[in-house]
Formats: sequence, C-alpha cells, structure tokens
Amino acid sequence: MTITKKEYARRRSNLMGLMEPNSIAVLPAAREKVRSRDTDYHFRQDSDFFYLTGFEESDAVLVLLPGREYGEYVLFCKEKDPAKEMWDGCLMGPAGACAKLGADDAFPIEDIDDILPGLLEGRERVYYSLGKDASFDQHLMEWVNSLRAMVESGAHPPGEFLDLDHLLHDMRLFKSAAEQKVMAKAGEITSKAHVRAMQACKPGVMEYQLEAEILHEFAINGARHAAYTTIVGGGKNACILHYINNSETLRNGDLVLIDAGCEYKGYAADLTRTFPVSGKFSVAQRALYELVLDMQNAALEVIKPGSHWDDPHEISVKVATAGLVRLGLLEGDVDELIASGAYKRFYMHRIGHWIGLDVHDVGDYKVGEQWRVLEPGMVMTMEPGIYIASDDESVAKKWRGMAIRIEDVVIVTKEACQLLTTAPKTVEDIEQVMQKVDVFEDIALI
Repeated sequence: MTITKKEYARRRSNLMGLMEPNSIAVLPAAREKVRSRDTDYHFRQDSDFFYLTGFEESDAVLVLLPGREYGEYVLFCKEKDPAKEMWDGCLMGPAGACAKLGADDAFPIEDIDDILPGLLEGRERVYYSLGKDASFDQHLMEWVNSLRAMVESGAHPPGEFLDLDHLLHDMRLFKSAAEQKVMAKAGEITSKAHVRAMQACKPGVMEYQLEAEILHEFAINGARHAAYTTIVGGGKNACILHYINNSETLRNGDLVLIDAGCEYKGYAADLTRTFPVSGKFSVAQRALYELVLDMQNAALEVIKPGSHWDDPHEISVKVATAGLVRLGLLEGDVDELIASGAYKRFYMHRIGHWIGLDVHDVGDYKVGEQWRVLEPGMVMTMEPGIYIASDDESVAKKWRGMAIRIEDVVIVTKEACQLLTTAPKTVEDIEQVMQKVDVFEDIALI
C-alpha cells in the first residue's frame, strides 16, 4: 500500500484547478537540521511538499505553473554526485525527478537563481506560504524585486501574493482511499505496539523500557520512526499531559498511561491506552477508567456526516461531568457545572484533532464562525481524559494522582465512523492481554 505517482499528479492538478488564472505556486522542501556538531537530525520532508510530490530529499523547490505550454510541474533538486553519494546515499537528480516523479521539467538547485525569475515573470499572482522559512522568504522577494527593477525594460513581475496554505490544507483534510489504507496500516502497527507494551509491563519495569518495546514494534513492522515523542507516564507522571521524561520505575498499584503512535510512509497514528501496572484494575481505577471509556463511546456515537466538529467534545463533557458528580469528584447540578467550566479541573483539553501527514494535521476547525461540518474522508483523534492531581486534597485520597486517557484514530465514513486503531480498551480485554493471553485478533472494529 502506497501513494502512486498518479495520485500525486491528481493532487497537483486539483491544486492548480483552484488557483487564480495566470498564477504560480512556489513551495520549498524542508531543510536538513543540525543535531550536534557533525550530526544532523533524521531528515523528514515538509508535509505539504511531500503531499504534492512524494519527494524525500532536502534542498529542493517545487514550482507549479497552470497552463504553461512546456509543462506545469517544475522541480529544482540536487544533482547526481557520485562522490557525495558514496557518503550519504543515492540522489534522484533532475533526470530521475522527471522519470520517477513525473516532473515536466527538473533543474539543478544551483541554477534556481537563473531560472526561477523567468518562471515568475508574467505571472500575476504567487501562491506561497510566507513565514514558514525566513531564508526562502528573502530569496523569493529578491527574485520578485529583480523583476520589478526591470519593469521599464518590459518585465512583468507578479503583483500579488496569495496564501498557499488556504487551498492546500483544505485538500489535505480529506483523505483519499489510498491515504486511508496507509493510515489503517499505521494504526495496525501502533495497536500491536501498545499490546506489546501491555504484555511487557510489570512492577519494577522502567518507563523507558516500555517505550523501547513500543519503538521496537514500530521498527520491525516497517515504521522506523515515531510520529511524535512517546509518552510513558506511570502514576502521577500521567497527570503531566506531555510527559516525555519516561525515566521512572513503574510501581505496583499505579496506572501507566502510554501515548504513542508510529509514522508509516509519512502518515501518523496517535493512540493512548491506560492500564494497571499490576495487570489488574482496582475498584477506584476501574470506576474512573470506565467513565473515560463512556466519554469516548458517547463521542464516537455522534461522529457522522452532518455532525459538527464540536459535537463529540460537547457530549464527552456532559458524560464526564455527570460521571464526576456520580463518583463524588464534583458536587452540584450537572448543567450548572458545565456552564461554569467546573469539569475543566479534571478534563482540561479538547477531545481531539485532525491527523494525517502531521500528527496534529492541517485543516480549519471552524468555517466562518461555525464549527466545521464533518464529511467523509476526514480523519481525527478521539482522546477524552480525566486527570486528578496528586496534591488535590479536595478529593478522596483514592483518586489522587490518577490519570486516564483513551485515544483512537477515527475516520468519518459515508454513514458513521470507523476506528483505524484497535488496541484493547475495555477493562476485561486489557486485563486478559496483560495475562499474556493474546486477544488482539478478537477485538471488534467499530
């Protein structure tokens, strides 16, 4: 399962169809970033650039020229260099970009100063994402200004800059059938990794050892990198929403929260499970856990075409507040507690976000002043949680330091929704898995 050259071409065609007449789009690739002295971070392509090209090298620039007689898709990239490739690996080169990526024209990146101004000349509008790359912003303005300096000689520089993100990010919000298959694979790998962590867990294990189990499962299944820094928080550490130290010992009687997702062929998964270190939920842990599961199940019920982005969050707040009152963590009328925001003491984040090439993917959550209407092909996370600080003396001691989050990736279908992640999440299934009985294949899909 992969994204084909034909699909990349269709994306570019769709984007150019949305652009104003006589315009040009310019998009630079990501840059290599230094980690320390002579070593770089692992290179990851800019998501927008990758979405339109599938090209995974740095030092490249994509140019789209709707209606250009000699080809609408132009790519600048690094030239083939046998001496350099011996050290750093093969480069595609301009000829390869035409043959393998379908570029109409491709030029060495070193020639961009000579060629790009000529491509800009005569175009009325430039689609570009200002502010992402200050250095490239400066170069682009230099090319435009060089044309402005030649107006008296008959040059026609672009007169308007338009935001490329506005068009491109709305396209990325809707996942194609091929993208959905890749994301389903990312979800499958991630789900297996969480099962592996559950089965490796026991008192005395270090948080980072469970992280290692997760990353190992990613890698052996073809997902060499995590989509984000893995969170393994035991006990009160899980109350820190973005806890990434992963350096403490897991203790008997505590819960452990793992928030981890792989990146597979450029696409992210995002999954959270919370389970008892001992393999068995206490009465209090079970009560709070099942409240969070009820929150997620209620949210999933309202995800369907025609619903609004905020509907799942609103229903999760209602379920959470009623449950917190029932458990004695809040007191008062449920509607009044919701209106006052009293629940935010324990449930302080929203229920989810878009996901795709970026783990927090692009796409507007509101259109105008209204929450966005859900449509088939949109993919999001659903991640309700309840967090009770260890020093909160206003609640019974049995609740303190307890944090639970349950998160899955969900795609809007033609009639309802479907989970792309399937790790066990009922109390019974988690306890069974932690007893080393593999029920992974028996977990029902929604």
